[in-house]
Amino acid sequence: MSSMNILFVCMGNICRSPTAHGVFRQYIDESGLSHQVTVDSAGTHAYHVGEAPDARSQRHALKRGYDLSDLAARQLDDRDFDHYDLLLVMDWENYALTEQRCPENKKYKIRRLTEFCKVNQASVVPDPYYKGSEGFEEVLDLVEDACDGLLDHVRQRLSHSL
Repeated sequence: MSSMNILFVCMGNICRSPTAHGVFRQYIDESGLSHQVTVDSAGTHAYHVGEAPDARSQRHALKRGYDLSDLAARQLDDRDFDHYDLLLVMDWENYALTEQRCPENKKYKIRRLTEFCKVNQASVVPDPYYKGSEGFEEVLDLVEDACDGLLDHVRQRLSHSL
């Protein structure tokens, strides 16, 4: 049976990437693909290793039905480039930092999450850390849109690899 491993990457792994992790994990569970798709998240920096997602990220996600409480921040690891089929970064800085660490023959795995947006025209998922509630709501709007497109992409890849 074919499978896919997906890693969401932001700077500290406490706001954007755990939000995407929690949202996409739920999409995968609800679509019956959890036996074929693994989801994780990591940060390019080690600022918050071991910490739970930002309380504001958790609160806004929970309002939409996503539970992030079991997630803990970790830093991007060199083994991630071998293990994951897609490394989905939140912005250009995360893209550059992830690409710098990535072996040349694995760089094709790095993409921006917003490439999968179906409705929004955003190039990045902006960091909500220093913004108010609207920043966290914007992250969720973009992440839900992108995860909807990502789910289509994953279904297509899995069906072509049978």
